[in-house]
Amino acid sequence: MFKELEEINSHPEPFQFYTADVLWTDNHTSRKMLESHLNEDFEVSIQNREFIKQSVDWIVNHFELDQNRQVADFGCGKGSYATRLAEKGAVVTGIDFSETFIRYAMEMAKQKGLAINYVKQNYLEFETEDRFDLITLLLSDFCALNPSQRKIMLEKFYTFLKPGGSLLVDVYSLNAFNQREETETYEHSRIDGFWSPENYYCLQNIFKYDEEKVVLDKYTIIEEKRTRIIYNWLQYFSEDLLRKEFAENGFKVEGFYSDVTGTTTSPESLEIVIIAKK
Repeated sequence: MFKELEEINSHPEPFQFYTADVLWTDNHTSRKMLESHLNEDFEVSIQNREFIKQSVDWIVNHFELDQNRQVADFGCGKGSYATRLAEKGAVVTGIDFSETFIRYAMEMAKQKGLAINYVKQNYLEFETEDRFDLITLLLSDFCALNPSQRKIMLEKFYTFLKPGGSLLVDVYSLNAFNQREETETYEHSRIDGFWSPENYYCLQNIFKYDEEKVVLDKYTIIEEKRTRIIYNWLQYFSEDLLRKEFAENGFKVEGFYSDVTGTTTSPESLEIVIIAKK
């Protein structure tokens, strides 16, 4: 048992293992994720809905979206942004690898009579002949990608954009990184059975990598017949790092904001929003 505990508490190299997709593609866990996103009883859900409404209004106004504008929403999830952007008249494509979330998004589009093109695919592998006026990658998805994956995405985005097209991405800031702390926690099956319908024990480790500005949420889930490890990496950014990374992939940085409603940048902000143009 001592050796197993030593392994559980060991630090892997940054982005050494990648299993974050399990959160979204495992049938049980993805359903639990969707349930939490849809739970009307949670105050955070209400706040998120109001924020997304304000965010979409800002996006539509800032990028002058209308029925002639093509928008691609990468990591679209349950369609929170894609649905609202389509309701505003944009021609929307949504890409996500979670069957649970895409199925929900497609059903919502059908109910609302919206012709959204949803694609169930890992967006790192997505290819299309379509060209877009605006590409979005929101809810800090960019932070979950390692450096080589981010380069792949930025190269794809540059290809998929029309000349003069815009890219909108939000990330966690270094201020958010500084507020994270290394911890170890233990639980015996959550009340809602988030990780499994079976009885399980979950040990969570939060590791910080100060030089790389990376945080790892490592979950070791122990059931009677199997043990799983989930590695959820998050990269944190400064404006300078973002500017350098986007410029190296051909983008011209138009500006930074503190959130996706166009709030002016602030040293206290936990997020950075970057707008870049092809």
